Amino acid sequence: MPDVHDLGIMIESRIPIIVIQSIEEVRVLDTITRLGVKRGASLFKWTATDGLNRLGFGFDLVQEDTLKEPAKILEHIKRSPTSSIFVLCDFHPYLERQPVNVRLLKDIAIGHRSNGHTLILLSHELKIPPELRSYSANFRMKLPDPDQLINIIRDEAARWSQQNNGEKVKTDNKTLQQIVRNLSGVSFEEARRLARGAIFDDGAITPSDVPEVNKAKFELMDMEGVLSFEYDTAKFSDVGGLNALKLWLKQRRSAFIDGKKDNQLDPPKGILLTGIQGGGKSLAAKAVAGMWGIPLLRLDMGALYNKFFGETERNLRESLRLAELMAPCVLWIDEIEKGLGQSDSDQGVSKRVLGTLLTWMSENQHPVFMVATANNIHALPPELIRKGRMDEIFFVDLPRTDVRKLIFRIHLEKRCLDSEQFDSQTLADATEGFTGAEIEQAIVSALYSASAQGETIGTEHILAEISRTQPLSVVMAEDILALRAWASGRCVPAN
Repeated sequence: MPDVHDLGIMIESRIPIIVIQSIEEVRVLDTITRLGVKRGASLFKWTATDGLNRLGFGFDLVQEDTLKEPAKILEHIKRSPTSSIFVLCDFHPYLERQPVNVRLLKDIAIGHRSNGHTLILLSHELKIPPELRSYSANFRMKLPDPDQLINIIRDEAARWSQQNNGEKVKTDNKTLQQIVRNLSGVSFEEARRLARGAIFDDGAITPSDVPEVNKAKFELMDMEGVLSFEYDTAKFSDVGGLNALKLWLKQRRSAFIDGKKDNQLDPPKGILLTGIQGGGKSLAAKAVAGMWGIPLLRLDMGALYNKFFGETERNLRESLRLAELMAPCVLWIDEIEKGLGQSDSDQGVSKRVLGTLLTWMSENQHPVFMVATANNIHALPPELIRKGRMDEIFFVDLPRTDVRKLIFRIHLEKRCLDSEQFDSQTLADATEGFTGAEIEQAIVSALYSASAQGETIGTEHILAEISRTQPLSVVMAEDILALRAWASGRCVPAN
């Protein structure tokens, strides 16, 4: 077992205190026991409820009630003459504002050369006091690989089959592989729980289980806060136009999903979508996740900022770490300029946030595809938008006539209306300069107007609403023209 081997190397390196943060206590103890038996080491476990007990093989120890007390067990270990491995479970509460316990741990660590004791602190979460950091090292249990995840799913499928008179669990290979990819980053027990939830409700693993598994995984990792899980991801069939962007993503899907199998193809890192407000940038960001069949996480730049020094950067680092745990996934940063815009009025917070993000973008090895959207690209620092940071910068322009016809059809059918009953050509011609959002709003307003008049909505109702609408391209004509002029030659047209 790799964990047994790696932990053994760490102990042989004579590190006095090994910290293991894990919710899988049983699995960790089993790994330590295997190691103890393999090495013939004296191995003991301590808990606040049971005191000190032996694991594997070791010398006899007279049990005393006083050994349940944290200070007493540390004093016992300090005095013990035989080199042993001591596993202290859930010891984290006894380190906070407990100078005696901290000092005893330090004494044991300092005496490691003579006593040979190794302390393993096992807890779901543990913060090592500064006095002990130079004597300690963190050990992480390995997460299940794809083959192990497949075996977990098969085990749960076999269990369901036994409980249902031998009936087989229904699935297809594509969906199964997608579930396996999306289970990466969780522990063995968490993977088993999520697989069981997908199978036991209906005895099948279907595409509808994929977002459910992603959502459950997100909730399991307690990611709520500045990072949110977007349950409904759009399909590119719901996005009118953007053909160049669709082709670009289609060409790179395999390289991102399957990893770097071909040395000539680097997995894509991310894109920046800029353009006219209401043009469909946010919808396109959602559609990337829908097209690739992976989770979509949204980073709220507004919620990222905290008044306390250093907390904003910590929030970003934690969000990026959690995105790595959800990989493969799409990380959507909406209106990125609001969090990274160049400003001298925030005591350098935005610069430190930018530095943190740039470092992650350069060093990240996890399949996290970043999609950033920006309405005002001029506010972004040049370090972020230069080639190499993003794979490409796409400009989402006002839709052409043929795209406007498609947008009308999409939004009419979305509301269970027969698009063939409407004069889409006339509607498209009448909405020159309209964005997709403005076209949708014209349909919504027409539905209200027809309902108020007790009539069935028709082309004339939508045309009436169009005539009452002043699009953004008219209201802010100068700004729109300047933006389109800037993008010409600098960005790749998304349409």
